[in-house]
Amino acid sequence: MNAWSVPGYTESRELGSGGSGRVVLAVHDATGVPVAVKYLSERLRADSGFLQGFRAEARLLSDLDSPYVVGLYEYVEAPRGAAIVMELVDGIALRALLRQEGPTGPEAALVVLKGSLLGLAAAHRAGVVHRDYKPENVLVALDGSSKLVDFGIATDRGSTPGVAGTPAYMAPEQWNGEPASPAADVYAATATFYECLTGRKPFSGENFAELALQHVGAPVPEEQAPEPVRPLIRRGLAKEPQERPRNADAFVAELEEIAGVAYGPDWEERGQRRLAALAALLPLLFPSGGAQAAGTVARATTTLGDGGPDDARGGRHARSWNPGLRGALATAVALIIAAVAAVAAGAVGDSPGGRTTVRAVTTAGPVAAPEATPGATPGTTSAGPSGSASPSPAVSAPTGGSPSASGGATAGTSTP
Repeated sequence: MNAWSVPGYTESRELGSGGSGRVVLAVHDATGVPVAVKYLSERLRADSGFLQGFRAEARLLSDLDSPYVVGLYEYVEAPRGAAIVMELVDGIALRALLRQEGPTGPEAALVVLKGSLLGLAAAHRAGVVHRDYKPENVLVALDGSSKLVDFGIATDRGSTPGVAGTPAYMAPEQWNGEPASPAADVYAATATFYECLTGRKPFSGENFAELALQHVGAPVPEEQAPEPVRPLIRRGLAKEPQERPRNADAFVAELEEIAGVAYGPDWEERGQRRLAALAALLPLLFPSGGAQAAGTVARATTTLGDGGPDDARGGRHARSWNPGLRGALATAVALIIAAVAAVAAGAVGDSPGGRTTVRAVTTAGPVAAPEATPGATPGTTSAGPSGSASPSPAVSAPTGGSPSASGGATAGTSTP
């Protein structure tokens, strides 16, 4: 049996895959716009909890309006599959860049940290905690800019107590099963910053128990980092959440002050050029093979329903998204795929009431990938463009709320 695909798109190749699904490169037939499509795996789609989490990820992304977060175009659910259609970021995962090229240098590391924090700040202002910030979930584009992806285990601030995240980047309170907070995202972003500076993770225990002990009690290894940025590392990796910046916005303010004093007013421009130069060394890891994306969607609106599978257009109205990417502007009509389109795609099925079950919501923007591999051990995989690869498997032991899904894939798109 052929795998289900979203109607209205022509797929060209797979960008990444993992335990929670796969991400493919595709083109929107009506406009010629390249996109990344993330499919939830059949195994997880059969689990109502994971399916609800996948819907929640799409709903969250539809509400985030930031150039530092991959944007959502539409969410489609039919009897044979569920998919998130997202912005294709022509870039590579920070993990791939670090693995291939090593430490980035302080100015480039500061640029990565600032861009990621601005993406986290958009989520924090919306009351959302990412919970799985790591190099696999940061994409670096050809111009040296970066975007945050993979909100697969994100949750509301203060909710969902329990151990969840990727062990090498989890804050002490995450190991202790405390409720999610923006300070935990600040900790993970700082751990990634440390890795950009030194080429190694701040703590390198060989198993969960060692990592837990190190994150909770070991001194912050700031001496391995350049002296001017050690205050950021001390603050961001503080053991107590109240000793860290309260959220990503607050940390950005501290970063800009320290960076300006240490490296001068042009630090950000130099850092972005450095990142662009490093990314250019790895052209084959880009979705486009190094070429610029050809088009963009002008505008669309998304409606995400709160009901069951038969609820195709109910619920709250999401933001309009008007991307400022280069390339020819293609007109965009928000695509609400009806049952007829689903039939054409072979996605026909009967709901209990005898109706074909198809959910479709659309907007213009991107998303990230879900992650969840309970009991997984730290590891790596490759990553790429508009999505996230999940090199270091995420751990999740949810206690209520939407389940987490953590896979391992890579692409320049958000991957499952």
